[in-house]
Amino acid sequence: METLECPRCGVGMEERRLGRSAVRRCPDGHGVFLERLALGDLIDAENDWHRSAEGFHTAPLPRITADMAAPPPAPVRAPAWVATLFD
Repeated sequence: METLECPRCGVGMEERRLGRSAVRRCPDGHGVFLERLALGDLIDAENDWHRSAEGFHTAPLPRITADMAAPPPAPVRAPAWVATLFD
């Protein structure tokens, strides 16, 4: 990965290797940058952690693949909480 600067503050982003992937983050906490496949690796690691943690029963996150063109559409959100009572 090439050197990146934070788009908000212009400071050079720090790189952290996570297995075969790299994540870049702003040292001032303005955000992170990673490639799509790195996101998939992080999701896999998160799912593995939840599977091995006792007492945690969470749904696995979807796997991100290189051939995905766009994220799946978000479910339609009710305009207000009270509207959910009448679905």
